[in-house]
Amino acid sequence: MKYPIAIEPGDESRAWSVVVPDLPGCFSAADSGIDEAIENAKEAIELWIETALDAGEDVPKPSSIAAFQKKREFKGWVWAIAEIDPALLSDEIERVNITLPKRVLARLDAKAKQRGETRSGFIAHLAIQA
Repeated sequence: MKYPIAIEPGDESRAWSVVVPDLPGCFSAADSGIDEAIENAKEAIELWIETALDAGEDVPKPSSIAAFQKKREFKGWVWAIAEIDPALLSDEIERVNITLPKRVLARLDAKAKQRGETRSGFIAHLAIQA
């Protein structure tokens, strides 16, 4: 997925500001220039998407840069694309192999059973809460 980002150039006394217009409230900043601004924007987008998915909210599809370039609030800003791994949005099940001490596995299974969940479901639930 390729999200357009608006970057307000910084200087020696101001950080570079980044806004992701497609994702309300998603923003970032950088001290050392445009490359850092783009990388920080990618991290902000990933966190925004993860939070939205965990809350059961929809994730907006990316717009084109042209949709935003003419807006007055972005006059003088630089435009770039932040590419995000689409697997971030996938709910596809993937089988994994983990190694745990037997005592930890027994405790995990007991807790999952108490909650009426499978081992995998319980682990996923814990990961989302963390």
